[in-house]
Amino acid sequence: MGEINHFEYGWITPALSYALSVLGSVLGLVCAGRIRTAAGAGQRMWWGLLAAWALGGTAIWAMHFMAMLGFAVSGTRIRYDVPLTAASTVIAVGAVGVGLAIVGTGRLTAPRLLAGGLFTGAGVAAMHYTGMAAMRLDGTLGYDRLRVTLSVVVALVAATVALWLAMTVRRGVAIMASALVMGVAVNGMHFTGMSALSVHLHDGAGPPNTGTEVSGLLVPIVLAVVFGVVGLVYALLAAPSDDDRAGAAYVASRLDGVSPAAEAEPAPDPVGLRARSASDSSSPDPVGLRARSTLAQPGAQFPSRRGTDPRR
Repeated sequence: MGEINHFEYGWITPALSYALSVLGSVLGLVCAGRIRTAAGAGQRMWWGLLAAWALGGTAIWAMHFMAMLGFAVSGTRIRYDVPLTAASTVIAVGAVGVGLAIVGTGRLTAPRLLAGGLFTGAGVAAMHYTGMAAMRLDGTLGYDRLRVTLSVVVALVAATVALWLAMTVRRGVAIMASALVMGVAVNGMHFTGMSALSVHLHDGAGPPNTGTEVSGLLVPIVLAVVFGVVGLVYALLAAPSDDDRAGAAYVASRLDGVSPAAEAEPAPDPVGLRARSASDSSSPDPVGLRARSTLAQPGAQFPSRRGTDPRR
């Protein structure tokens, strides 16, 4: 029996894996919220794909890989089969995407939620054990059936709760609290499944010749996660929010309510109105309003009182 160490680098890898799951859950919940307010089928599909990548790719699969960085078995080196590792990513994103499509089309009901949670939870469990099957080491992997069953149950419950939160949680503190809970559920499922693992080392066999070491996969996976997160944040910031759409609708309604006749009618001339009212009055006004009304005419001379004053 090989000695298994799940925390070779201490609490750094589990802390980072939990942070990734929370970050992916936050982005996934916000993207899932945009599904409910999307205008058409194309927008719903777009936000569904982004939510599936955030939840399946970042919160689940990236968390799994980060936790596996701290996994070690004494007496053997661990390599990973690249095609199987990539397949585990596709399984995670696809399972979450199908689950969101099940619960996100139509009214949310209990049978629809259970069906989506069953499919997504099974996909998450399949992702985990596909990723474990991608390991290449000088030994044979064994699993405790009871703990494997428990990990699958945790995955089903966590997936159902995650889909329910994705369809009901709106914004603010509720999203952050839900992401923290989802991070606990995802990490709980992972380490429950890892506790079921045992390794039987081979006698006299050398290190595995196939597969890629974790250092060779670390850089491309980290870059994929970083660019994926940046892309998700940019998509959320660039898309109009509910407040933006409400403001645009209000401005449009105000513009539609303006009468074209009112826009075409010229504004009244206050100087001319005062001049006409002065001409209609009985009191003489030689240099009053009528004189001031000439100021609005081009080329008019400034009125003077010099000729009307008898003392000058």
